[in-house]
Amino acid sequence: MRPLPRWTVPAALAALALAAAAPASARPADAAGPVLTAGGTAVAAGDALAAPLAAGSSATFYSTTTSTTGVTCATSQFSAGVLTNPAAPGVATESLTGLTFGSCTANVTGVTSVESLTVDTLPYGVSVDDATGLPVTLTGGSAGPIQATAVLDTWFGTITCTYQLSGAFTGTADNGGSSLTFTNEHFAKSGGSGLCPADGYFSAGYGPLADTSLPGAPAVTVN
Repeated sequence: MRPLPRWTVPAALAALALAAAAPASARPADAAGPVLTAGGTAVAAGDALAAPLAAGSSATFYSTTTSTTGVTCATSQFSAGVLTNPAAPGVATESLTGLTFGSCTANVTGVTSVESLTVDTLPYGVSVDDATGLPVTLTGGSAGPIQATAVLDTWFGTITCTYQLSGAFTGTADNGGSSLTFTNEHFAKSGGSGLCPADGYFSAGYGPLADTSLPGAPAVTVN
């Protein structure tokens, strides 16, 4: 067997040294993590997610984008189940199974109290995109379009006002507080008393969004 050239071992060592010194961007990329994680753990399909209103905030359903006239709720809960959580970059999907409201009041002339504010025709589809801005989109499901119903006590008796989403229902996620924010989502009146306002604009911030299927219910982040 012919002896190896003397430069073989030193050259190999030099190549290893250069590889170790190369910047991370020049090395092969590690396998991408999932779009959604919670406490460093991948969020699994089938996990339950939940979020209350962000601290110090309320959910509002106002008559215009600039008005403060309408219904304000001091409590609200966002509940969803994870359907898919692909590797980033990508879009995770969820099923919105609950969007509840409580401790609601109204400052509309003639309205004395709010009996209930409910979101109908659940479940809805939810997509969470890890693209710039972390957009979140809700879509109607097989039960029908996104719809809300308010039951109000008024000077003239109890009335029911039904509204359906007009356009897209979009919001944003924020890893800073593991939050979801929706601003001026437009609903148009689809039924009910003639005393009901013609439009409703929904705004609310939810957080922290937690994976309640994991021990300790860690906060969810978008990667």
